[in-house]
Amino acid sequence: MITASDLDRTLMYSDRAIEEFGIPANLVLKPVEMIKGKWAGYMTEASFSMLREVNKHSLFIPVTTRTTEQFKRFVIFEKEIPLSYAITTNGAHILYNGEPLKEWSEHLIIQLRNGCASEEELLSALKRAGITLDGERKQAENLFFYFVLNCLPSPSELSAIRGLTANYGWKMSLQGRKLYFIPTAISKGKALEYICNREGMEAMAGAGDSVLDWDFLKNCRYRFVPSHGELLKVKGPADFTLTNQLGVAAGEEILQHFLKSLKLKI
Repeated sequence: MITASDLDRTLMYSDRAIEEFGIPANLVLKPVEMIKGKWAGYMTEASFSMLREVNKHSLFIPVTTRTTEQFKRFVIFEKEIPLSYAITTNGAHILYNGEPLKEWSEHLIIQLRNGCASEEELLSALKRAGITLDGERKQAENLFFYFVLNCLPSPSELSAIRGLTANYGWKMSLQGRKLYFIPTAISKGKALEYICNREGMEAMAGAGDSVLDWDFLKNCRYRFVPSHGELLKVKGPADFTLTNQLGVAAGEEILQHFLKSLKLKI
């Protein structure tokens, strides 16, 4: 059976996220992400041990909005927790044994040609609507873009942006200070469904914190969301199990749920 999880602010936490949510005194951190020779991301030691067990007893699939290059910063997936599959770039890429799955990439190219307006058209529409975003715009493999914001939009502005992007065949998600704009054809859920069909397996348990994660969580029998998650703003708690904890402690709690879903002892 398959277990699938988002990484950032779900199982793994950056220095900024740890500063935001704090660390309970009894938890010990394990570094899991390296950037330019420095540790930049963490989970708890207990979370790491539980993730190894989950990976041994299920087909564990990381599902991330990160590009493939950014995903490979998680050094634990090189040797300590070997993977068969990973979904990166919000579903634009499926990695199989570390390499992009060619048939999935070819399928996605066709969907993108037919399913959404261009990035330039979307940006022009935002400008005409009087929406100004204070931040630096960055590209993700020429597939989608995001802003690293200096100032967060108000809830009413976010609602207006979400509605406008939907009219152009795009979707929006705010994750920390990053505001993502992604074509609807690029979907974590569609990528996970493809793997399920390819392997003939059910997605047993899934976890994620953002609106973009709902695309794949809705395909999972059991769904878990950290209580700090953006997803709470658009979906009610009846749609998933909410953690009692925040931050890295929530990541630990989620993996406890995964083990229970797999009927493994904690």
